[in-house]
Amino acid sequence: MKISRRGNALKPHLDGRDLLGEALASLTARPGRAVLTALGTVMGVAALVATLGLSKTAGNQIVGRFDALAATDIVVTPKAAAAGRATTGGGLPWDAEARVTRLNGVVAAGSLSDVDLRGDLIRSVPVNDPVAQTEFQLPVKAASPGLFQAVRAQLSAGRLPDGGHSARADRVAVVGANVAEQLHVTRIDDQPAIFLGDRLYVVIGVISGVARQSSLLGSIVIPEGAAGRDFGLGAPGSVQVETRIGAATLIAGQLPLALSPTDPTLLKVTAPPEPRRVRAGVQNDLNALFLLLGAVSLLIGAVGIANVTLVSVLERVGEIGLRRSLGAARRHIAGQFLLESTTLGLLGGILGAALGTLVVVGVAASRTWTPVLEPWVPLGAPLLGGTIGLLSGIYPSARAAAMEPVEALRAAM
Repeated sequence: MKISRRGNALKPHLDGRDLLGEALASLTARPGRAVLTALGTVMGVAALVATLGLSKTAGNQIVGRFDALAATDIVVTPKAAAAGRATTGGGLPWDAEARVTRLNGVVAAGSLSDVDLRGDLIRSVPVNDPVAQTEFQLPVKAASPGLFQAVRAQLSAGRLPDGGHSARADRVAVVGANVAEQLHVTRIDDQPAIFLGDRLYVVIGVISGVARQSSLLGSIVIPEGAAGRDFGLGAPGSVQVETRIGAATLIAGQLPLALSPTDPTLLKVTAPPEPRRVRAGVQNDLNALFLLLGAVSLLIGAVGIANVTLVSVLERVGEIGLRRSLGAARRHIAGQFLLESTTLGLLGGILGAALGTLVVVGVAASRTWTPVLEPWVPLGAPLLGGTIGLLSGIYPSARAAAMEPVEALRAAM
């Protein structure tokens, strides 16, 4: 503190260094209270930093998984008008698989159709048993050989149909795991047979899982050639396409021309949304949820700092009165309490940023994720904490500065 002369009176002058020293002395005089007061800001800032980091990290993981499967999935179907003109050049061609696989960026492709049995039932024994239920209504689908790779089918037994089966219209079938259990198909080596109406089909494989088209697990799949000969299938019902990551948008634009060059508008292409949009949507949803929690924590921390600072003002009425009587100006009193609250907020922001960063790294490590955190988040967190402390101390410091020296000394007695 410096003493300056104004007229015949001596006036004390407090510079910024003196105010900071007074504020630090006051805080260190009550370390327990200072720590507990800053704890609210620590938790609030830590929650905010962890929220931003975990939402971005989780968003990247979700989008990464989306890219690995859904972002490479395209389905082409004929529009209603084209489906009715399949025999006259509309709809999907029989060589759709060959046309699509020639496109650069296509990993696998195959056609899939629903087969109409016209009311026929399915059974696994040649004679209908009147006692036990042996006939069922089950979905039957026709597929080209490449479909199984496009849907990433997994076999638990047997093999998959190939191009020869379809070309010869062989009566073979693969069944989903659910259908195999229902029809009591447990082994493939003894060549089990099922009856689609009165037509006998040999089961050559059992599908245990698929990444796409989960309906196949509850269906019977036969070659397209057999479906056309036995059940009058006129054209493929849809084309399933798997692309390389990042090529879906380009391939989706090329498919109508490849499959229907004379009139591409006859086909409907269902392509995955842009991954960037998915990432933005996921992160926005997560940010909106977790930022609300972080804001509540910050509000609680701000209220705690304001409350403790106000209590400190009331406890130090005598000190305030003594300082005012010795010549300290109102701005000096207000500045000291503002510095105290700002210091508490800044300290809470620093510790909160460190704690929040550790939470992000710890959660990412436990889940074997790659932690993602914007650099401005931990760097800006201390400034946020200091701002909260500053705003929280405005009212208590204004109340302290408004005290008259005589009234303060009288209240302290």
